[in-house]
Amino acid sequence: MKRQVNFVKRQKKLTASQEDYLEAIFHISSDKQAARAKDIATRLKVNSSSVTGALRVLADKGLINYAPYDVITLTPDGKMIAEDVVRRHEVLSDFFMRVLRVDAVEADETACNVEHAMPRSVLDNLIQFVEFLDICPRVGNSWMEAFRAYCGGRVNQEECVKCTFKALEDLKGKRRKDAEEGKTTLKLHEMEPGQKCKITMIKARGDARNRIIDMGFKPGSIVEMERLDDSGDHVEVKVKGYHRSLLKDDAKKVFTEIL
Repeated sequence: MKRQVNFVKRQKKLTASQEDYLEAIFHISSDKQAARAKDIATRLKVNSSSVTGALRVLADKGLINYAPYDVITLTPDGKMIAEDVVRRHEVLSDFFMRVLRVDAVEADETACNVEHAMPRSVLDNLIQFVEFLDICPRVGNSWMEAFRAYCGGRVNQEECVKCTFKALEDLKGKRRKDAEEGKTTLKLHEMEPGQKCKITMIKARGDARNRIIDMGFKPGSIVEMERLDDSGDHVEVKVKGYHRSLLKDDAKKVFTEIL
């Protein structure tokens, strides 16, 4: 996936503005099933003539299907790039809010400015760092609050030692509770919205296993449950910064450990 996106982007030579258009079309299409020029103009706060010119360029690059007064859709290459831009934006915004404690509006605006310039290797390391925050027993809301205190010059070494011992006690308590309640392992479709887990095992073979793994569901990956879709046939989750829709039957084959 990473190599495919990078190859397409090199071939198309996209500007930051053009990536913004693809991102806007992706979000509008997700909300309304199709995008129109006026919707794009409203979302990006630009005039209609600018939108028309940009859409023609993107159509010439083979990234969107466009005709005047008709709905606008992403081509497979366009969708691939749009998903990558959305992923970068959400990973950065999440990092700014969760780790750096930036408010939502500023985090979103900053992500918009940074997402186009961040190298893929840096983004991947950033995702791993955020995942580490989810699985490390020394990290959590209390650790985040300690970071805020540190920024204000209110943390000393003695408090850091106390924090370390408390983290170990909290971890022991969590393990005892999980063992008592028998909740150490759940299938992916059994998770509640908002829960996070680490994939421990894929109980599938052949094409089914390859399909699941190709979507990013590998042992060791951190997954966040978003919702069960209206039909009940799919689960909507986030993995490695991507939003994924997984068949419920496939989700039953993914075993997890709740974080």
